[in-house]
Amino acid sequence: MNANIKWVEPAPKRENWFWPTDAMKERAWVSDPKIYEESWADPVAFWEKRAEEISWFKKWEVAYEEEPYKYRWFIGGKLNLSYNSLDRHVEAGKGDKVALIWEPEPTDEPNRIFTYKELLEEVSRLANALKELGIKKGDRVGIYLPMIPEAVIAMQAVVRIGAVPSVVFSAFSPESLRDRMLDCEAKVLITADGYWRRGKLINLKRNADKGIEGTKVEKVIVVKRAGLDVEMMPGRDVWYHEIVPKQSPECPPEEMDAEDLAFILYTSGTTGKPKGVMHTTGGYAVQVYTTAKWNFNLHDDDIFWCTADVGWITGHSYINYGPLMNGVTTVMYEGAPDTPDYGRMWATIQKHKVTVYYTAPTAIRMHVKWGDEWPAKYDLSSLRVLGTVGEPINEEAWLWYFKHIGGGRCPIIDTWWQTETGANCVEALPGIGPFIPTVAGRPFPGIRAKILDAGGQPVPAGEGGYLVLEPPFPPSLLRGLWGDPEKFKATYFGEYGPKYYFTKDGARMDEMGNIRITGRVDDVMNVAGHRLATAEVEDALSQHDAVSEVAVVSRPDEVKGEVPVAFVLLKAGYTPSDELKKELIKTVDVHIGPTARPAAIYFVEDVPKTRSGKIMRRILKALVRNEPIGDITTLRNPECVEELKKAVGYKG
Repeated sequence: MNANIKWVEPAPKRENWFWPTDAMKERAWVSDPKIYEESWADPVAFWEKRAEEISWFKKWEVAYEEEPYKYRWFIGGKLNLSYNSLDRHVEAGKGDKVALIWEPEPTDEPNRIFTYKELLEEVSRLANALKELGIKKGDRVGIYLPMIPEAVIAMQAVVRIGAVPSVVFSAFSPESLRDRMLDCEAKVLITADGYWRRGKLINLKRNADKGIEGTKVEKVIVVKRAGLDVEMMPGRDVWYHEIVPKQSPECPPEEMDAEDLAFILYTSGTTGKPKGVMHTTGGYAVQVYTTAKWNFNLHDDDIFWCTADVGWITGHSYINYGPLMNGVTTVMYEGAPDTPDYGRMWATIQKHKVTVYYTAPTAIRMHVKWGDEWPAKYDLSSLRVLGTVGEPINEEAWLWYFKHIGGGRCPIIDTWWQTETGANCVEALPGIGPFIPTVAGRPFPGIRAKILDAGGQPVPAGEGGYLVLEPPFPPSLLRGLWGDPEKFKATYFGEYGPKYYFTKDGARMDEMGNIRITGRVDDVMNVAGHRLATAEVEDALSQHDAVSEVAVVSRPDEVKGEVPVAFVLLKAGYTPSDELKKELIKTVDVHIGPTARPAAIYFVEDVPKTRSGKIMRRILKALVRNEPIGDITTLRNPECVEELKKAVGYKG
């Protein structure tokens, strides 16, 4: 790593900073900025106080212990994630409150709505079915489900009995499923016959059957969602609707130690075996509950909609556990944001009177491209808080989101976190702010973060470096990688040792302590000896009025080492031309400097994206380097790859 990273592009102008109104402060759980210094001075006391808000069967004896590469929270405490999500609200007299609203993709299908009492009963029935199939505390259960209520039900049911769920994104290939099921040695898989996506039925059971070949999966529970004629293996496969309804609606929750394993979630790297990130019960519960409550200002009357998939950590924490632990209503949507038209998301907000909307910058940029007229058709006045997640957001998309979706009245909570952190770690609190385009905000109260150079020294305010978290480590931080403790140490503590958790994200901090994420360390280019983050070049290009979306990768250069290459999607009304390329290069010159000029700009109709909307820069990098592209079956739009090959002259 370079010890002296410095990003030239200036921070957003102060006139584009936004502060909470008096009404926001009045509704917020916390509005005094003193909370930061007070909580950072004694993080353990801060998290102990937060932990008192959830339900424990037995209170912890020691709040925090740490030794090199090992840290534990709420030692001796006993609790259950499912009990905290469901039972405690029913016991408090809120059983008739709506817990989950499911929006199917086909508009002629009705919503499925579960109250807290109904959800608890369904979870208990599935939990009892799992017990009938021989699942015990500590056993691993694979979940390979689309965005249907049974996904949340399955996750809750597995943790209820003390087993360990491992959710696999439903668009992942059979090979990806097999890798994960083999690694965690799952005994049961919960899947579905199929699901809807952009008006088409996807046969999921076929992929599941291929994916568990050669694994230790003994039983498969199949949800009938699509009504497809699928193959059921006698003695192994059982229909959900045949085994679950006959079970008792009561299942006592297993008392889990705070440091007992809650779930395994695999992160897919570009090469090598997926890493099984392990999260434990107590610390995860406390941080997810608290960040959901404070960051999104959750109150009893809120309707929370996170557009992520349950296959990702965002779906775990902010579709399932976070909102339900707070006793609010959580929304799930099965399908694509452009089905049947570009207004589907806004129609859904209007229909269910959503108050908190949490989505990805990529999705926002798609809506920018589709046009202002679509959100303008719908009543979005129910919204109170907006959120972004998954990647740094460019200024134009931020301002569009603020104006056209939030009506200039909703704070944007730009959250930074990772699969490994389990919950939000950096953002601006809605009652404190400021809300600055492209700037995530300050570390959450009780979480200590620094920006270091390669030698481990703090960098001056405004200069770029590497984001680290320091002890006491956040309660929801991963406790290890399944079956690979040495890789855990090398991956997250190999750079600076056990003193700091290395996020592998570049960042810079202003004088107020606000952090701007500049991109992954592995998304940093070395151009003629200068370190440049691809996210910075993308943000610069996005400043041009013609640009709807952009992805930048690097390719080798004999003279400069590496050079940036840009894939640009244009807004309606703009035509690709050499003149426009010159204008874009000039824009980069202005915002960063000549060093960051793209060596090539390709005007394209689309770029490869995952089903959750994240750009697959790995594929773009392979294209410009004439390297093997690898598996594209999990892409939302694999057809665009052929067009991109032609554009770049890919020879493979």
